[in-house]
Amino acid sequence: MHLVLIGPPGSGKGTQASRVALAWGAPHISTGDILRRAVASGSMLGDAVKDAMSRGELVSDEIMTDLVAERLADLDATSGFVLDGFPRTVDQALALDALMEERGPLAVVELSVPDDELVRRIGHRRVLEGRMDDNDAVVRERLAVYYRSTQPVIDFYKARRTLFTIDGNLPAEDVTERINLAVNPLVDLFVTQSKNASS
Repeated sequence: MHLVLIGPPGSGKGTQASRVALAWGAPHISTGDILRRAVASGSMLGDAVKDAMSRGELVSDEIMTDLVAERLADLDATSGFVLDGFPRTVDQALALDALMEERGPLAVVELSVPDDELVRRIGHRRVLEGRMDDNDAVVRERLAVYYRSTQPVIDFYKARRTLFTIDGNLPAEDVTERINLAVNPLVDLFVTQSKNASS
């Protein structure tokens, strides 16, 4: 199974990606890990990432897609993965379509959490990490930017009927259970289609 998790900062996306990946025996692939790995590799792609980040710029869709393609080609990702942080634009979503050819179904789960709760969670995290520079107004503005940039991707997958919206405000165990309940029918369908194709 192949799963994309979408959610704003503080939605628990990373936690859920780790939990679901562990349950499935699939790798949790986050864009943060991919970028750090690329920079550490010293490859041409890694140098391009390092240059962009040093200038405070976002990594381009093309470079990000190449990095994800490289990671998805690894042996541990051939039978499934949980993708966290990609795609973030419609162009990236289209590129992921190309990467997914002949790989089976792709489910997309959006974690929905009220803004007030996101601000509370991020504020709590700031305290734990000793980062007191961001106030609630700054956090809310960052959330607004996130929604503006991500809504087209959510609409893209809604049109495909492969998007599941899960209440991320529930206890972590309940969120994980709801993710599995949402995507399991797709897994069963894929298994059935695979058996029929091979018979």
